[in-house]
Amino acid sequence: MPISTVNPATGQTLRVFDALSARQIEEKLSLAQSAFPAWRQVSFAHRAGLLKATAQLLEAEKLQLGRLLTQEMGKTLVSAIAEVEKCAIGCRYFATHAEAMLAPTAAPSAATSSFIQYVPLGAILGVMPWNFPFWQVFRFAVPALMAGNTVLLKHASNVPQCALAIEDIFRRAGLPEGVMLTLLIEADQVEEIAKDPRIAAISLTGSEPAGRSVATAAASVIKKCVLELGGSDAFIVMPSANIELAAATAVKARVINNGQTCIAAKRFIVDTAIYDRFSALFVDGMRNLQVGDPVLPATQLGPLASAKLRDDLHGQVTAAIEAGAKLLTGGHLIDGPGFYYQPTVLEEVPRNSPSFHEEFFGPVAMLFRARNSAHALEIANDSPFGLSASVWTQDAGERDFFVHHLETGMIFVNAISASTPELPFGGIKRSGYGRELGELGIREFVNIQTVWIG
Repeated sequence: MPISTVNPATGQTLRVFDALSARQIEEKLSLAQSAFPAWRQVSFAHRAGLLKATAQLLEAEKLQLGRLLTQEMGKTLVSAIAEVEKCAIGCRYFATHAEAMLAPTAAPSAATSSFIQYVPLGAILGVMPWNFPFWQVFRFAVPALMAGNTVLLKHASNVPQCALAIEDIFRRAGLPEGVMLTLLIEADQVEEIAKDPRIAAISLTGSEPAGRSVATAAASVIKKCVLELGGSDAFIVMPSANIELAAATAVKARVINNGQTCIAAKRFIVDTAIYDRFSALFVDGMRNLQVGDPVLPATQLGPLASAKLRDDLHGQVTAAIEAGAKLLTGGHLIDGPGFYYQPTVLEEVPRNSPSFHEEFFGPVAMLFRARNSAHALEIANDSPFGLSASVWTQDAGERDFFVHHLETGMIFVNAISASTPELPFGGIKRSGYGRELGELGIREFVNIQTVWIG
């Protein structure tokens, strides 16, 4: 895949970049390695100051940076600006709390003294996706940097300008040379770099095939990696819920980021007592979304990030219908320039069809009718993925039932699934392993070192 900027709203190629040569890659790896010894000795207070300066730059330049995000991957400008602002919040959060999160902790034992300390590892390779071109990078990189690691970023090939802008922001904020570097490389160059002994660990957010490839490469050299992969999140609605609020939120949960989000709700599992009412509200909400130019303030749904993504999504919808699913709305490409797809709702997707277990990465929802809470749980857990789930109920017993039995890394009750700097983010099953964010996230890329003093 070429390293280029293609505007998803028009299909026009705006810029093309050459991949780094072998010599240039070697220089970057050496620079990140050589920068680590000094960076790990920098005080938390000084690192925090640099991250706060980064936050100030993000906020000062959020409009132009938001336009860049919209131009490269098609998200609405409103959401793009909000993404940049969220990165600033993440910088300030870890600048404030990283030192306490990584402070040595007492570990009582038979020794005169024993404790656990958290020591940085070295250069961390981040293989990041295009759907949140800034936030995905910052949520990985900021904790790693605050822990004293250096960072090498391999960003998705369709957002090269975002990748370069991120490196530039950190550089202008004052980070020393080599502490945060961008690698403009092809996907087939990642495996060799991942195996390089100068790379201490790897964090990947992306597709299952990409995760499998990186995990295999890391395992072959006994190297840690964190994987955040796909998701087919359940959105469960029970009769005690506020149905109007749940339906309105369900629409937002499905089409956030133009539907291209790992934690977007994709399977809507509704108790039969309220199914028809919820379905009518939900379908009407999806059908009436304002689809169009992502730069316009009124636009609620922009294009998919590429023609291939749109065509693959349409192929999935077609296959589901051919397998017996019922189309309630949408199901077609939108004529004209750009990579637009109609908001789509399917129901009665057969359990024995491939579509039942697939992730639909775009504005396509699947509706399921549940006989009761036990049946809703059965449908929700019948998935190869286990990233997040959203449960809508006002009944404490139902709430506790789902909280204790859902097979996911995260559960949100009466709220949309989201990522926040304070809480660990990640999944189980084929959604990956390891965590980002929160105290658990910042401890992923450190040596958790036991010290015994006799």
